[in-house]
Amino acid sequence: MVEMAVRQKAMATLPRLIRTMRNQVQKQTNLVLPSLRRAFSLYDQINLIDNVPEDQLRFQEFDETSFTVNGVKYEGGLLCVGNLLMSWSPRNFSEITMDSLSIFQTVRPIPELLIIGCGRYNHPLNPQVRQFVKSIGMKLETVDSRNAASTYNILNEEGRIVAAALLPYGVTS
Repeated sequence: MVEMAVRQKAMATLPRLIRTMRNQVQKQTNLVLPSLRRAFSLYDQINLIDNVPEDQLRFQEFDETSFTVNGVKYEGGLLCVGNLLMSWSPRNFSEITMDSLSIFQTVRPIPELLIIGCGRYNHPLNPQVRQFVKSIGMKLETVDSRNAASTYNILNEEGRIVAAALLPYGVTS
């Protein structure tokens, strides 16, 4: 009987707890990217990526015009290949062309995946550009820049050969 009363009280409290948590999440202005390493650190006994090299690139934060990578803030678009970081010239999604991605014709080893961060919203990539990336031998994923940076972090931490071409989050088209 006591157990039933405790269960009913918990069930009555659950909707209020969910509302409170949603309100707290919406109030957060610091846009920190999720990390597989951080998730596993909650469970020390299964922390599989404890020995990540310090020089490995990790996107930590972003805002409308920049990204913070390994504690350094970079303005504008970024191109990442493995643990190399470069400024990337496109200022909006329509400037993503075969020319803007031509560096991948010379990069070796060829990354298995290119993640394109489209800015705030995901956009379909020009079929010719998509075919160009495929002809180089890479798979292609286009997502918003927040998810692109997070995916890059996770795959890079796993030791996969991955590349990312990211527009700032404030870019909308």
